Parts: sequence; C-alpha cells; structure tokens
Amino acid sequence: MDNIAGTKSSLVWAVHLATAALVLLWVLPTIGLLVSSFRDRDQITTSGWWRALFPAEQNLVYRAGGADTQRQDGALWVIDGNVFDGRGGEVKAFGITSKDPSAFAPGAEAPLKDGVTATVAANGDYRLTSPVAFDGRSPRLFVTSVTPPRFTLENYARVMFAEGMGRAFLNTMTVTIPATIIPILIAAFAAYALAWMEFPGRALLIAGIVGLLVVPLQLSLIPLLKLHNSLGIGKEYVGIWLAHSGFGLPLAIYLLRNYMVGLPREIIESARVDGATDFQIFLKIILPLSFPALASFAIFQFLWTWNDLLVATVFLGNSADQLVMTGALRSLMGSRGGEWEVLASSAFLSIAVPLVVFFAMQKYLVRGLLAGSVK
Repeated sequence: MDNIAGTKSSLVWAVHLATAALVLLWVLPTIGLLVSSFRDRDQITTSGWWRALFPAEQNLVYRAGGADTQRQDGALWVIDGNVFDGRGGEVKAFGITSKDPSAFAPGAEAPLKDGVTATVAANGDYRLTSPVAFDGRSPRLFVTSVTPPRFTLENYARVMFAEGMGRAFLNTMTVTIPATIIPILIAAFAAYALAWMEFPGRALLIAGIVGLLVVPLQLSLIPLLKLHNSLGIGKEYVGIWLAHSGFGLPLAIYLLRNYMVGLPREIIESARVDGATDFQIFLKIILPLSFPALASFAIFQFLWTWNDLLVATVFLGNSADQLVMTGALRSLMGSRGGEWEVLASSAFLSIAVPLVVFFAMQKYLVRGLLAGSVK
C-alpha cells in the first residue's frame, strides 16, 4: 500500500516539521530584534524581549539632583524629583546603600549622614532634606520597582540622526542600487547572445563563465584594487560599482542564459521570419518573458551587496562620508557594545530594506532558480 500512486510518503510530515523548525529559527530572532529595538536600556537589561508586554521588576540606581537644584523650605534645604524621570512605574522598596538596596518601604525616611534624610514615594517621587545647604555630589538612591511595558522611537531617532546610521543608510543605497542594476543590464545582453546567437567560441565562453562561478572573490581583491588605483577610481563609488558588478556577472549570465534557453523557440523563429532584428527580439520578447529570472538574480545581488562588508572596506574605505551600514554597525559594536537598544535598532534598520525587497519579489525567486532545470 505504501507504493500506490497518489499516496503520501510517511516522510512528508518529517519534511514539514523540519521546514517549520527552520522557519522558526530564522523568524524568532528577527522578531526579538524588532521588539528590542523599541525598548529602552533598562527594559532590555532586566527582561527578555518575550516579556515586553508584561510589567518588569527592575533595580535602579538613581543619582539625585545636584546641589544646583536644591531649594530652601523653611529651615531645611530640599532636593526633590522623580526616579522614573516621568516614565512611570511603582516603587516596591528603596535603599541608600548597595549592600541593602531594599531596606526601606516606600514613603519611609532613610537617615543619611550629617542629618540628611531621604524618602521615596510609591510613585517614584523622592525628597532629600538637610539642615544645611547641600554641597558636592548628591547621594545615590537604590530603587526596586515594577515598571509597565513601554515602547519608544527614541532609539531609531538616535541611530538615524546621532549615531551616523542615517548617512550610512544613504551610502548603502548609493552602492547597492547601481551595483544591482549594472550587472543585470550587462548579463541580459550576454545571456541572450549565448542562448540564441550562433558565433564561434560560444561553448568555450559558457564553460569559462561556469568556471568563474567557483573562483572566490578574495583572490581578485588585491589585483583589482591596484587596477582601480591606477585608473584613478580607487576609493570611489564607481570602483565599488564595477567590483560588485564583476563579481556578480558570472552567476547572472549563467542564470539568465539557462532561463532564456528554455523559452519557446517558435516565438523567436516567428519573430525572425517577420523581419525582427536580434535587438528587437531581445527587447520586446526575451526581456518581458525573462522577468522572473531577472527578479531572482536582483534579489540575490541586492542582498549580497547590501550585506557586504569586505568589498566595501577594500574598494570604498572607512571614512565617515563613505561608510556603509555594515561598517557602521561594526563601529557601533566596538564603541557601543553595552548599549543594546542602539545595536538592536541599528541592526533592524539594516535588515528592513532587504526584507521588503525579498518579500516583494519572492514569487519570482523559485521560478527564476528552477529556470532551465526541467525540460
């Protein structure tokens, strides 16, 4: 019964479960990154992203206002404020030393030295009183609190306008868009010639293109950079456009040629009988029919170029006005390693555009990749 036509194999469920597991492995970190990018530092350090919708208990260390914020209230000098800085929360306990951060209940008076007292209300309002004017650094308050879930756009505003990612985003777009369009234009002409035009050495060219697919790009970085420097296009956008185009052309030609070979020969022969030139056939027949393959390669080239760090570092440099997003993220990892909210918003900003491009053109991906594999 297992071999009867039309029956499903018992391995189908295993394949489905494996696929679902792989999808979860990719989707869950992306969701976590997105949620974390809208949380502040305190929330990220005290609870995981999966608890973002629930209140979280936090241990805060708050430095009270300085001596310049004090005011006189009768015979006492007073410094007051709110430990939550207007963000909201509920104080469960507070303390005046790190050894016992929850020694006092909300509203109780905690004695400090020189007659100074401190109190913290349940809503976060604190009050320091002293019989003499405050001088020097103000004391620290250790607060155990429960804060409600909150989300903010400040991380993205900081990244776009204060951390240089906005400029890096524009630089990445400047690199990626031409580096995606140029190889597609060149490869489309070359693929048509290799698929439908008869000329000596065509088979050798196809074999050479297939061979170039397995050549690692690292082998050509130094000689290609020397060539660019000799031509005066080193560390310029033109140089990195040409570099990305050259590295992407073998796959583009191979993919498009396989697709064009599979197109119906009768359509092309009928067009030639009607007097159409090769350029007219290519422009009016081949290109519209080859859109799935073009879109498929565009997805790959866009993602490779957008996520590239090595080629951008070699051919563009690390100056602030030319730094791409991968380079900017590397700098943030070095200088902002403890600020997870900045890293999360920067990372999600860097993957947002590739996600949009992929989901907008994914229906053409499989059609383009399978082109020419089945006759």
